[in-house]
Parts: sequence; C-alpha cells; structure tokens
Amino acid sequence: MKDSIKHAFALGVKEDFSPNDNQKQIVDKVCSEVVKRHLTMPAILLLETFRPLNYIGSQVMYFFQPIISSVLSVDGYTDFTELLEQRGSVDYICERIKYIEVEGQKSSIVDP
Repeated sequence: MKDSIKHAFALGVKEDFSPNDNQKQIVDKVCSEVVKRHLTMPAILLLETFRPLNYIGSQVMYFFQPIISSVLSVDGYTDFTELLEQRGSVDYICERIKYIEVEGQKSSIVDP
C-alpha cells in the first residue's frame, strides 16, 4: 500500500522548470510593474510566504478566469496560471524581480 500512495503528494523537481517564451514575457511584464511601483520587497515576501501553496493558487486563478478575462487577455492569464502550477515558478519570478530591480538601479546611476 505504501508504494501505491508514494507519489500522492509529490511536488515535482524544481530543476525541471523551464518557462516558455510567452510565459517569460508575461513574468517580465508583471515583474517590471512590481519594480516600477517599488513593491519588490513585499512581492518577494508574499511569494516566499505562499511558496508551498503556488499550485493551489494557480487552481484558484482558473476559478476566477471568467471574471478576470473580461479585463485581461485570456491567453496571458492562462499562461501565467500554467506557470504557477510548476514548482520552480516562484523562484523564477523572485529572480526576475530582483534582476529587473538591479538593472533599473544600474540605469538610473548611468543616467544623470
């Protein structure tokens, strides 16, 4: 019996995560808005706090899709939801937020 439920709560391997090009664009767009609004620290804190629940959160997003799709594009919303289903997605989003913030700081130093 132990073998039959061995993978019931498997989370997947983080190293298997690789977003597609469309998901990368969506994440960069969202992360850029986070950095632009100076919400880097709260966003990373929120993502890290809810890391164990990212799959459940993606399923909740499917539930609200009909309502939100009236405001956002359906394809982008679906791609973002599929991204959150994957185990390494939170790490990827956090890394992108940090990268975009650092790049923004570098460009503000170069531009007087």
